[in-house]
Amino acid sequence: MTGHFFEGAEKLLELWFTSSTTDSNNPTPQNDLRNIPRDLMEEVLDLVNCKVLRYAQSDTTDTYVLSESSMFVFRTHLVLKTCGETTLLHAIQPLLGLARDYCGFDVVDQVYYSRRKFLRPELQKAPHTSFDHEVAYLDSCFEGGSAYVLGRTNVDCWYLYTLDKSCVGTKSTQTLEVIMTDPDPNIMKIFYQENTSSATEATQKAGIDKIFPNAKIFDYLFDPCGYSMNGLLPDGYYFTIHITPEPDFSYVSFETNVPYHQYNEIIDKVVKIFNPGKFTTTIFGGKPSPGK
Repeated sequence: MTGHFFEGAEKLLELWFTSSTTDSNNPTPQNDLRNIPRDLMEEVLDLVNCKVLRYAQSDTTDTYVLSESSMFVFRTHLVLKTCGETTLLHAIQPLLGLARDYCGFDVVDQVYYSRRKFLRPELQKAPHTSFDHEVAYLDSCFEGGSAYVLGRTNVDCWYLYTLDKSCVGTKSTQTLEVIMTDPDPNIMKIFYQENTSSATEATQKAGIDKIFPNAKIFDYLFDPCGYSMNGLLPDGYYFTIHITPEPDFSYVSFETNVPYHQYNEIIDKVVKIFNPGKFTTTIFGGKPSPGK
């Protein structure tokens, strides 16, 4: 490959926290990651090489649409997802310090780091130049980590790092990802500014607003092309979509934490919208959350 290229595949980090001095079932007002000042969160994102484009809050969630994907912050955990040449793992140590100092969280309850195989790993910055380097970095931050490779390493595969431990907290959510390559070129044309005048128009033309009709959507259409959105749902649920529409490396990702019993319907909706040549689904997390 030569010329312009953008790595759409995201690096995904989930950090779950608890306190050694507080009953996880009876947290204090301090025990809330949303207490971390926004300006300090933005300093962490600077280390990752991304900027905040849109920010919003609900009763349960702070949501950030980033120049390279998204972040969601909940009471006891956060989800940070970045694409391109970002250095996501550089956020870990600052986040551990902020969680301790502002929230009283001195224990990491669980960690999930995952990504698919990069199309052009040689363009990544350390420690993301290889999964071995990422694992070494994660091992320097956490004890008891386990690393996994799923799939064929010479074609396409999925990398996962997590802690080999039982969680102290009552974590009861899981994450669904749908990763799509070679999406429908006609749908991808929607996500160019020359064809669509606004993020809201792109959301509606593609039918993204119909995946969860009750969602509050925060979207962004990039210049000259590309699209990101975060959607907030009742009861602390969310979904997020990120689109790299250029034909040579087109890519779409969808992620949500809604209850497991909705997954078949949601996957069907998402795949019908983008009609990809190939898609992969992953599900990981704690015990299944109850249906609402």
